[in-house]
Amino acid sequence: MPETKGWSATRPKQPRLHALAERVGRLDQLDGPAEAVATKVRGALEPGVVKDALSGAWLGHALHPLLTDIPIGTWSSATMLDLVGGRRARPASERLIGIGLLAAVPTALSGTSDWADTTLADATVRRIGAVHAIANTAALLLYGGSLAARRRGRHGRGVALGLVGSGVLAAGGHLGGHLSYDKGVGVDQTAFQAMPEEWTPAVSEQEVREGSVTHATAGDVDVVLARGDGRIYALADRCTHRGGSLSGGTLADGCVACPLHGSIFRMADGAVVRGPAGSPQPAFDVRVEEGMVEVRARA
Repeated sequence: MPETKGWSATRPKQPRLHALAERVGRLDQLDGPAEAVATKVRGALEPGVVKDALSGAWLGHALHPLLTDIPIGTWSSATMLDLVGGRRARPASERLIGIGLLAAVPTALSGTSDWADTTLADATVRRIGAVHAIANTAALLLYGGSLAARRRGRHGRGVALGLVGSGVLAAGGHLGGHLSYDKGVGVDQTAFQAMPEEWTPAVSEQEVREGSVTHATAGDVDVVLARGDGRIYALADRCTHRGGSLSGGTLADGCVACPLHGSIFRMADGAVVRGPAGSPQPAFDVRVEEGMVEVRARA
C-alpha cells in the first residue's frame, strides 16, 4: 500500500492539475463578462435548426467533443512532424495546420453553444468553460500565426509558435476534460439513475389530467406524466441535457418542453423533437392498477 497519514489526515490530496482546474472555477471575477457573452450567444442561437445542429440533437449526444478531435489531431500531428519529420515534412505540416484552422470554426461554435446553456447556478462550470475557450482561442491564434510565418518562409518562427500553441492547446484540453468528466457537461444527466425495472406505483390515476404534466415519484426516480389519446405516458423528470425538471415545463402536441433550455421531448417515447438536448429522455411503460398509475423502465 502507498504510505498514508491514516485517520488523522485533514487535507484531501488532489492531483495538481485537478486542483488547478478547480481553482479556475473559483475565479468569480469572470462572472460578469461571462454572463454578458453567454446572453449574447443565447440571443444569437435561439432554439431551432442551427442550435440543434451545434448541440448534437441529430447525433444523439453532444457534438462538441467529437469535433475537437480534428483540430487537436491535426495540430498535434503537425507538431510531431516539425520535431521528427525533417524538411520533407514541412508541406504536410502546413496542410495539417490549415485543416485544423478550418475545423476549429465549427468546433468553437458548438462549444460556445453548449457553454452558453450554463447558468449562474453553474458558476464553476461557466468559469472553467470561459478559460477553456480563452485557451483554445489562444491556441487557434498561435497556430494561425505559425502557418502565416511558414508561408512567409520563416519556418523556425512557425515551428516555435506551433510548439507554444501545442502547450496552450493541452491546457485548454485539460480544462475541457475536467468539464466533461468531473462536472458532467455534455453527459446524459440520467445516465446514472437507476430506473425501476419492476412495476412501481407512481401516482393516483385521477391526478394525471389531460393537457398538463404531472410530477410523481416512482421508487427513487422522479417521473413526469401526461395523458393524451386515452393513454398515460411517462418519462424521467430530469432532463438529459442539464438536469432541468420537465414537470415544470409545458405540454403541447404530445410533447413536453424543458423550462431550463427549451429542449422538447415526445411523451410517447422520449425522442428529442428539438434540442439543445442530444440524448433522448428515458421513457417508461405505464399501466393502471386499482386506480394507481404504475411505471417501469422501458426495455
